[in-house]
Amino acid sequence: MIRLHVASDLSADAGIVLGKEQSHYLANVMRLKEGETVALFNGRDGEWSATIERVAKSGVALHARARTRPQAAEPDLWLLAAPIKKDRIDLVAEKAAELGVSRLWPVLTRRTAMSRVNTERLAAHMVEAAEQCERLSVPEVSEPAPLDKAVADWDPGRPLLFLDEGGTGAPIAAALAGLRPGKLAVLVGPEGGFDESERALLARLPFAVPVGLGPRILRAETAAIAALAVVQALLGDWNRGPRAS
Repeated sequence: MIRLHVASDLSADAGIVLGKEQSHYLANVMRLKEGETVALFNGRDGEWSATIERVAKSGVALHARARTRPQAAEPDLWLLAAPIKKDRIDLVAEKAAELGVSRLWPVLTRRTAMSRVNTERLAAHMVEAAEQCERLSVPEVSEPAPLDKAVADWDPGRPLLFLDEGGTGAPIAAALAGLRPGKLAVLVGPEGGFDESERALLARLPFAVPVGLGPRILRAETAAIAALAVVQALLGDWNRGPRAS
């Protein structure tokens, strides 16, 4: 079944009129007709089956019928990533959504090659990924910030695993085994790695934990995806936040 993320509240008999892009997708790309069914979610009210009531130039109108899945808590997992080239950061955003990230935060480092980040485009990729992987929520995308400002007011209760290409960190599996259930963040550096001043900054932070992903030097997008996959495999669902009502 086709799944769509919507902003509208979802409840029994709720009426939803889709915007231009989603209406075009249903009517002209997927060629759905009146009476056919799609699934809707908004990150708050669970997943609902909805019937297409009208296909018109003004938009596709839907009628919510029944909730098929209740809203459930999801991992409170952040990914902080230095921006990389367009298609590669798009890939990171897509896979981060698939791997359970709740927040993507672009961080600017001394060796970051990209000075501009299109957060709207990243958010769109994460919406599409959430629709396809059957998540009940869409990750938040934060505005880019310099690394030092990102960690300045950091919650010490959220461990920050930073991928240390210098090889001084413990294997990521060992670091995860020593953590208590709760909030977590992963930090991935730029294509050239962190510089010495950034390493020194991170070394002073009591909540920052250097980790390694093995003996090979990985591309930034590969490292991000690999780290998130390990977190998903080893931690499963224990790092969930408060259950939504």
